[in-house]
Amino acid sequence: MLVIYKKNSGTPPFLLVLPKWVIVKWNISTSESSPPSPIMDLETGISQNHVKRESWKTVLTLAYQSLGVVYGDLSTSPLYVYKSTFADDIQHSETNEEIYGVLSFVFWTLTLIPLLKYVFIVLKADDNGEGGTFALYSLLCRHARVNSLPNCQVADEELYEYKKDAAATCLTPKTTFGSRLKSTLEKHRVLQRFLLLLALIGTCMVIGDGVLTPALSVFSAVSGLELSMSREHHKYVEVPVACIILIGLFALQHYGTHRIGFLFAPVVLMWLLCISAIGIYNIIHWNPHVYQALSPYYMYKFLRKTQRGGWMSLGGILLCITGSEAMFADLGHFSQLSIQIAFTSLVYPSLILAYMGQAAYLSQHHAIDSDYSIGFYISVPGKLRWPVLVIAILAAVVGSQAIITGTFSIIKQCSALSCFPRVKIVHTSSKIHGQIYIPEINWTLMLLCLAVTVGFRDTKRMGNASGSSLSLKHVIQRIINGYHRCMVGAVLQRAFAEKEKLDLSIWTLSLAVITVMLVTTCLMSLVIVLCWHKNVFFALCFVCFFGTIEALYFSASLIKFLEGAWVPVALSFIFLIVMCVWHYGTLKTYEFDVQNKVSINWLISLGPSLGIVRVRGIGLIHTELVSGIPAIFSHFVTNLPAFHQVLVFLCIKSVPVPHVRAKERFLIGYIGPREYRLYRCIVRYGYRDVHKDDMEFEKDLVCSIAEFIRSGNHEPNGAKADLESEDGKMTVVGTCCTHTDGIQLREDDVDNIESAGTSELREIGSPPVIQPRKRVRFRLPDSPKINRAAREELQELMEAREAGIAYILGHSYVRAKQGSSMLKKLVINYGYGFLRRNSRAPASTLSSPHASTLQVGMVYHV
Repeated sequence: MLVIYKKNSGTPPFLLVLPKWVIVKWNISTSESSPPSPIMDLETGISQNHVKRESWKTVLTLAYQSLGVVYGDLSTSPLYVYKSTFADDIQHSETNEEIYGVLSFVFWTLTLIPLLKYVFIVLKADDNGEGGTFALYSLLCRHARVNSLPNCQVADEELYEYKKDAAATCLTPKTTFGSRLKSTLEKHRVLQRFLLLLALIGTCMVIGDGVLTPALSVFSAVSGLELSMSREHHKYVEVPVACIILIGLFALQHYGTHRIGFLFAPVVLMWLLCISAIGIYNIIHWNPHVYQALSPYYMYKFLRKTQRGGWMSLGGILLCITGSEAMFADLGHFSQLSIQIAFTSLVYPSLILAYMGQAAYLSQHHAIDSDYSIGFYISVPGKLRWPVLVIAILAAVVGSQAIITGTFSIIKQCSALSCFPRVKIVHTSSKIHGQIYIPEINWTLMLLCLAVTVGFRDTKRMGNASGSSLSLKHVIQRIINGYHRCMVGAVLQRAFAEKEKLDLSIWTLSLAVITVMLVTTCLMSLVIVLCWHKNVFFALCFVCFFGTIEALYFSASLIKFLEGAWVPVALSFIFLIVMCVWHYGTLKTYEFDVQNKVSINWLISLGPSLGIVRVRGIGLIHTELVSGIPAIFSHFVTNLPAFHQVLVFLCIKSVPVPHVRAKERFLIGYIGPREYRLYRCIVRYGYRDVHKDDMEFEKDLVCSIAEFIRSGNHEPNGAKADLESEDGKMTVVGTCCTHTDGIQLREDDVDNIESAGTSELREIGSPPVIQPRKRVRFRLPDSPKINRAAREELQELMEAREAGIAYILGHSYVRAKQGSSMLKKLVINYGYGFLRRNSRAPASTLSSPHASTLQVGMVYHV
């Protein structure tokens, strides 16, 4: 137990109880380490023995597994596309020009967007194997030296991921236009902020996709009950059943998908085979010549006959590509080749056959008794409707699960890049990388999904809403849809008071979807020039070709903007404001820390004891600064008469790469003279890394400091590189598992303490204390020799670790300084202040024990 007394008139001494005692050992092995086994690094999710050429067996296995994770949403789109398209704007006539035109649009939309754009082009823009909106943004940040993160360092460019990009850049000649564009981005902050804004817009759309997609997919699957019961009973059963399934889906999220994930791929495979078989049956039985409608000529005839109505119905056609952005977003879980094989060999043919089969059936059935007659289930043979209904519900749940999981991952990435308030992130699996659960987001999504389901009460209305979002999804990858859908859910009761207003939900989501597509197109055009170093002609061709197609859908969604399609824009704007306010407030807080940091000269003037009593223990002072001493430290020294003998200024930061290798995790250096026992430890994570805040983190931290002390006696080995900082040299040190020839850390119970070393080893042990609860030992080899200064430093580190670790956190109150504009006061005092009060505290992010945490308040005038 460590007692810290704080001087404060009228207040009793402050008692700080440290964590329970454990036994810690460091071992140094002189034997050569065995070759690393090809196991998965749970911290980074990257195989340590990465095989460049995957076997065909591995590729096919990944392709099969991708069906359940990547294509669940896309494969269920036949449930609602035709019903959403044939709204009040167009009718199905006996000439079949409408149904043939819609089929032609669906075929070419599926061919040009998911197949050509994503499978053959966008998938190649991976960020070291990772995909998604942040992958594109990360690529652009590194190649154009644009970064929105405040605490960036030159040392970050020494990371392996950066070096790979640098090597590729050297091998590929840069174009003149690309060089000019890079220089322009580096010089103009406005353009850098616009680039970040594009990424945030895409992020907002994907989050929204987690709202509308579960509601639309489940409701569409359940709507098959309409053909099996009377209309009076159906209207009272459909919505409650859909809501029960959605509540169950979200309630099971905290268990993690690894418990039922093995069922995802078989379910989607069964569904794809089912709809393709039904499609083939309908084509052969009803209209074998329906393939003629694949000609682009039927698109022209469709628009010529339907004119404005057909143009506006494009919002429903957009639904055929909902979920296609998941191919890029989930790239990190599979491989480029496996996703390409799965789509081209199974998903794409199955979807085309399903749409052709529905069109073949509808071409021979023109009598429309109700709106539902152009839905999916009407084309299913009567004897198969119940089995197909069960499979459809299962497929809808799988597709919804993939979207929800993707939303969790996106929120985590936004939070890592300081673009979203801190939330609680729970890792549901210790073996499977990337499976997380965010309670706040989960329950928010559930409420919004229920609002959408109850408010729409019709797949046609939800489908049209979804169509608008889908286009937007493709631009920035999945986030925009959800937001728009959320927006729609907030105004459902009012928007659907009249039948005409019900159809506006289609356009609201269609506008969202197409916006996402346009954003992705813009980012990809920059990647082509800046990252791939291609001629600007190729970028212009990409923008003109896909931008024209997406602009057509965008214009169709924009027609009813003033009549109600502004709703998704307004809702997306709200989410965007939250991200921008949080990012702006975080930047201003960091700037205040930089401007008010304490100089090294002040620290040196205090002497080795810092003018206070140094007691046993390790104090971890959390700070965002990567250099200098935070101003809050002067408050500690001034107000506390005693402090820990070992102080570590801990900075946990994210870098714009997907993963940071374990052997590059820590960046450690001294602050001030060595005898002060002040260390700076910078812990670096990629935006997709799993951040484990537990006892393992403490062990890695202390072990890395010990390795840093030991390596200071001789020239660093291999991967260790010294990098200059304001405080001195910073050394790259890996986690414990990477110290194959250095200090190892091991914990044992008190009863299992080993006796003093062997004849080959010398042991440094801490002196006996009264009633010790743990004992720390360094077992060192005879060579290399450890000098006396290093031995004393290791001795103190052992004593401090025995006493325990305390977390010292700053609790800042951020206010706008005097003379600030009204807008800044509104943003900082109210917006950012509200978000900070309702987000997780830094102590929750670090998972530090409450009994070992000390918070000190400080007012920030920014």
